[in-house]
Amino acid sequence: QVQFVESGGGLVQAGGSLRLSCVSSRSMFNINGIGWYRQAPGKQREFVAAITGAGRTNYADTVKGRFTISRDNAKNTVYVQMNSLKPEDTAVYYCNTWPYPAGSWGLGTQVTVSS
Repeated sequence: QVQFVESGGGLVQAGGSLRLSCVSSRSMFNINGIGWYRQAPGKQREFVAAITGAGRTNYADTVKGRFTISRDNAKNTVYVQMNSLKPEDTAVYYCNTWPYPAGSWGLGTQVTVSS
């Protein structure tokens, strides 16, 4: 089962930016869709953004226009650039395959946005 290691989270003020990274244990050339998900305290994990092997992207309405997902297959890494961050973006961010999270969930990376 593919595994993922997320990094890049931190504490940022509202309006700030962060770039998250996720490294896959499996070659990204063998993974079609991969996505970012997040879970806020007391809430269920939700979809954030995804990118296919062909480079097609999909975003949750809540982040559209602010977040940009990208991938580097040679580095087995997927990124999400998060701009104009809001306090409601505070969550633990994870990556996994998309549209079905078939891999093992990693520890995630905490993003905290202060108002």
